[in-house]
Amino acid sequence: MSATDDPAVGVERQRKLTALFLAVAMAAVVGSALGFQYIGGYIPCKLCYEQRIPYYVGVPLMLAAVLSSAMRLPSWNTRLLLFAGGLLMAYGLYLGVFHSGVEWGWWPGPTDCTDIAGPVDTGGNGVLDALNKFVPPSCDKAALRILGLSMAGWNAIASLILAIVAFRGALLKR
Repeated sequence: MSATDDPAVGVERQRKLTALFLAVAMAAVVGSALGFQYIGGYIPCKLCYEQRIPYYVGVPLMLAAVLSSAMRLPSWNTRLLLFAGGLLMAYGLYLGVFHSGVEWGWWPGPTDCTDIAGPVDTGGNGVLDALNKFVPPSCDKAALRILGLSMAGWNAIASLILAIVAFRGALLKR
């Protein structure tokens, strides 16, 4: 039996590809959010910013899983990193569902939801002149809906799919 016929090699290769897929997919999701913010002009609310945290942590974590597998470290190392990625995406799912529920009025959002706003361009005028022009976004109003879902709803779907992929990769058997 050659090394390429060894089932353990195939499973490790599958884990490495799973981690690579997760790193790219997580970067694409958070990159899309950043694109809507900086290119589309959609100012995120407090809950929007919180939903990005699992991705900011998850991308380097999945790259570490790719490296772990590529360096042929013990299998449990890559599995643990994939499992941690699954937990992060499960937390992202919770955040997306919570924010969607706030937008639909199913439950109240945080009371400080309008305290965070993006940078304000005063156009050379004073800050008081800009106050009438810029209003920080509220967590209970969806800035954009695509096919009936807000960005928070789409994040919940993406997080669910990525969590399933990560857990499946972590739990792969020979």
